[in-house]
This record gives sequence, C-alpha cells and structure tokens, in this order.
Amino acid sequence: MATVLSRALKLPGKKSPDLGEYDPLTQADSDESEDDLVLNLQKNGGVKNGKSALEEVQDPDSDVEVEVTKQRLSESAPDGYPAEATGSLEHKAASSLMPYLRTAVFLLTMVISMILVLVCAFLIPCPPRDLHNTWNRNLGQEAGGLLFPLELSDVNGDGLPDILLSFTGLMNASVLGVSRPSVTVMALSGMNGSTLWSSHIPEEIRSVQCKGLTLAAPAEPVCLVTGTSKFLSLLHASSGKTIWTLNPAHLPSGTLAAPAVLLPDLDGDKVGDLVVLAIGETQPDLCFILVSGMTGKPLGGPVKYSINGEGKLIGPQAHTTSRGAIYILFGFGNVQAVALRDIFAQARNRDSFPPILQQEESEWEKRRSVNLSELIDIYSGGVEFLQIVTASDTNCSDLLITTKHSLTLLRGEDLKPRWNLEQQDIHTQPAPGYFSADQTLDFMVQAQSRDNLKKMLVVDGKSGLSIWSYDLPCHLQESDVLSVMTLERKSVFLFWADEMQPELQNLEPGLRIKRPGLHHLYLLHPAFPTLLLDLTNVTDTVIASAIGINDLQKDAFYITMTTSSTSENQLGLLVVSKLGLRWAMLTQSRMVPLIETTPKISRGEVRRFLSRLKFVDFPHKF
Repeated sequence: MATVLSRALKLPGKKSPDLGEYDPLTQADSDESEDDLVLNLQKNGGVKNGKSALEEVQDPDSDVEVEVTKQRLSESAPDGYPAEATGSLEHKAASSLMPYLRTAVFLLTMVISMILVLVCAFLIPCPPRDLHNTWNRNLGQEAGGLLFPLELSDVNGDGLPDILLSFTGLMNASVLGVSRPSVTVMALSGMNGSTLWSSHIPEEIRSVQCKGLTLAAPAEPVCLVTGTSKFLSLLHASSGKTIWTLNPAHLPSGTLAAPAVLLPDLDGDKVGDLVVLAIGETQPDLCFILVSGMTGKPLGGPVKYSINGEGKLIGPQAHTTSRGAIYILFGFGNVQAVALRDIFAQARNRDSFPPILQQEESEWEKRRSVNLSELIDIYSGGVEFLQIVTASDTNCSDLLITTKHSLTLLRGEDLKPRWNLEQQDIHTQPAPGYFSADQTLDFMVQAQSRDNLKKMLVVDGKSGLSIWSYDLPCHLQESDVLSVMTLERKSVFLFWADEMQPELQNLEPGLRIKRPGLHHLYLLHPAFPTLLLDLTNVTDTVIASAIGINDLQKDAFYITMTTSSTSENQLGLLVVSKLGLRWAMLTQSRMVPLIETTPKISRGEVRRFLSRLKFVDFPHKF
C-alpha cells in the first residue's frame, strides 16, 4: 500500500535499489547527489549524443528524479524569471530601443534639412525680378553727331540686358566757362535706367559691340568700341575700363570706315581676332588690317585693294560657307567678296594657313574675274543693305540684298537667286521674323507709298511673295522695324506710324484723346493679321530703338531713344525710355482693326491670347 501511495503522489526521494520503493531515510544523501548532477549538467553543456548528462546517470524509469532536476534548475535562475527566458529578455530589451533610434535619426535629419534650406534662402540671393515696366532717363542736351544703333547686353550680371549707347553732349570747360562737345559712351541698367558706367571718348563712336565677343582670356564680358576716325578699343563690359587700344600709327593714311568684323582665332592664342576696313583720302583706296583680339596689335601689314563703285558703303561682314570657307563681303553700292585666306596670306607674307583657313568654296571661286582678281563679284547696282540670314534647308546662310527698288535673296552656297521682289522706295532695312507657319524666315519691309503714307508689307521667305500689307500714315522717317520671337516660334513685329483713322478700341474701358503730332508704336502678331495693337505714343523724334529679352520672366522690353523737337538755335534733349511689352499689351494697348471681320474679334479673346505670350531670344544671327 505504501508503495502505491508513493508512486501516485510522486514524492521526492530516492528509490530502494532492491525493492524500488521510496526510502525517506535516504533523503539527505539523495539531495547531495542531485546537487552534484546539476553542477555536472551545467558544466557539460546539457546534451551529449542526443541525451542529457542527467539522463545518462539516472534510471530511465525514474520520473521523480527528472522532476527534481527541473526544480533545482528553476531555483538556480533569478527570482521571477525562468532560466530559458533570460537571453530572450535581453534581446527584447535591445529590440525595443530600435523604434526610438529610428525616430531620433529621422528627426535629426529633418532638422538638418530645415537648417540647410533656411541658410540657402537667406545667404543665396534670388535672381532679381524686373519690376520696372517703364522708365525714362534724361541724358541732357545733345550736340549733334553720329548716333549708332543701340546695343543691348548684360554687363552687370543681373540676367537682364543693359543698354550701351554713345552720344555727343555739351560739357562745360573749366577755364573759359563755355560749353564744348564731348563724346560719351555709357551703360544704363536695363532694370531701372541707372548709370552703370560712363567713359569719355576722344572721337565720335561708330559702334559698340558686346554680343558674342570672345576677345578676352579667360572669357569675360567685353565690349568693342569703334570710332569714326582712328579709335578702336576693347573695354571691360562691367566697368568700362580699357583692356587695349589700337595704336593710331597703324592707320597713317586712312580712317576706320565701319565697325570691326569678328573673326575666329587666326594666331593660335585661343582668342578671336578682328579685321577692320580703313579708307584712304580717295574712295577707291582701301585696306584691310588684321588685329589681334588678345593684344590689339596688327597681325601683319595692311592689305590694300582698289575697287570701283559708287554709293553707300556696304559691310564689311564675314560669311562662312557650307564648306567652312570664310569670305569678307563689302562694297560701295555693290557687293564684292575677298577670301579671308587671301587677306591673311598677304598680311603675314606667307602661304601657310591656320586650320580655320584651309578651305575654299569652289562655287564662289568660279566668280573671280577673268584676270584672276582677288575680288569676287556678288551683286552690283544700288545696294542699300546687306543681311546674312539663316536658311532653313541648308547649313549655309543666305544673303538678303536690298536696293531702293527690290529685294533679292541669294543662296549662300552658289550665290544663285532664290527669288526677287520688285518694290519701290524701300528706305529701311527689312526685319527678319517668323510670320508664316513654314518655319522659314520672312521679312517685314517698309516703303514710301505716297505723301505721308508708308507701305508695310511682309514678304514670304520661301517664295518672295507679299503675304501681308497695309498703308499707314507716317511723318516719322527712318524708323526701323523690329521683331521679337515668341516661344511658339512666331514673331511679333513692332514699328512706328501716326495715329490710325479707324476708331481705337481700348482693351480697358476708357477713351483716348486724339492729338496731332503723335508717333505711335504698333505691334502686329501673325495670329491676328487684321488688327494692330497700339502700345504707346511719343511726341519727340525717335532716333534709335532696340528690343531686349528677359529670359527669367520670358518677357521682352522695348528701348527707345528720342530727341525733343526744338527751334534751329536750341539744342534738343536726349531721352532713353523703356517699355515692358507684356505689361503694355495687357494694360494700356488699344486695338486698331484694319478691316472688318466676321465674327468680330473681341477684346477678351485678344487679352487671353496675349496673356499666354512668352518671348525668347532669337536663335539665329542675321
């Protein structure tokens, strides 16, 4: 009975080796042996050959001993934790810190990013915005003299083209207290009209060239100033300080006849060079002089030519053919050409040429005269203007030749006419632009039709036919037509005329009082060929104008130089003005319908169209 009860209750103790019964008297010995087994179990690693050390010592039928061993192992662990859970708690404690570490790293990254954004916002200046849609700058009294076309170029690095001009004003003499003429070259800010720099020049200025110049090393903005006599100087565009000046001794018996022509590098100093045309006391005597763009010193001696021709000086201009041959175009009432390699060979007195002058154009060389003269005849007969324009079907530019009675476009490859348009009394240079949808340059021409009326017409660049024309009242002579291209590769044309007879329709409510003697600036867009936009008006005489592009805002502005009308004995005032085109179109322009259309064009339709216009710089040089 005792044996049965002890097995049922599984009391701790030791079995009798003989009877297999529980002996309470041997409890102490049993405890000591069990402690030794536990120690051996922990030292030996627990399991060996698939069995624990405890299983190797104990009898396989003893369930009581296994329970005792488990109890001892649990007593050796820390209070409240089982032995097998100790390692897992440490792992859980480490893994519970990971979300906090990730959050801390994320917040730290966000804080650093915000600090960098704030630093960039305050320390890196934003590009300046052109907030001046219009301004006027009074330059004082002018004293006559030659006025060259306005040059627009960014000289102060603000991303907006600035205005470079020259005028002859009056300056008080310090000794006699009287006024004497003084020639000034000045740069005005395109932003607000303030003076960026000014410089006094010893003679009247024929031109200031800043665009596309590579006449400094390292490359930096520069301006080339050409005088009417012997002055040729390269200036820093940002300050107006002189880099070099051509020594007048190199022009002993001649004067500069035209602005200098830009050339590629001829002397191997990796800086572009120049060629100037000088005329002697008699017209047929002229010479070309190659000038280093780096130093301003001649690249050899003068190269003299004797030409025949009467009329206006044409050029000189550089023309590059499809083969890479470079020719200099010039003439008096006609157009002739001389190969740059011929000028180089005579100036340097040698037959070896730099790589840029290795090529010849066979179609051009065929036009040399029978005696193998170095001059090539291009066009003869009353030439007024010569323009080099980009062709759409070849990589060689074409030649647009304007006389008083015709317009002719010659192929740049072989000098054969593309087309010819007869038109009487052309008195200004045609303005290239995109009017039709064939992506070929068209030309706006103004001609005197009859008394106080001028004819405006657009000539198709592909066929030479007139595709738009209108007669406008105009008392203002010699005012150029300008064009500016939009992002849709269409051009708007701007020109001056008197007030139109049809009743003006304002884009904004209000009436305009008609006043005689006003000169109006009109805008023509190809999308609305039946109406003009009247942008502004002036009472003074417009003597020069130019268009600048604001690349950041995709806007354009119109620069005008005017002189006030005065009596014979009183000098006029020179004024330079700026007009933002988009601002003028949307706020103060007035619609001038040329013909009645059905349906009628509404002010809202025009305003919506104008608000989407974006102006870009012309991609082609002409």
